[in-house]
Amino acid sequence: MAKMKTHRGAAKRFKKTGSGKLKRAKAFKSHILTKKSPKTKMNLRQSAIVSDGDARRIAQLLPY
Repeated sequence: MAKMKTHRGAAKRFKKTGSGKLKRAKAFKSHILTKKSPKTKMNLRQSAIVSDGDARRIAQLLPY
């Protein structure tokens, strides 16, 4: 059987942490930033962990 290919779109968006969880960037940070408060924009810079339901689905796209 051939090796599985990594989904390149998912590979650019998600990274595995040391414990095996998936890390993602937060949404709503690309444009229309003038109406958002500095505190909101500061919090959007931090990364977040993918929820359990989505993590199983995304883990199949990232076999390696």
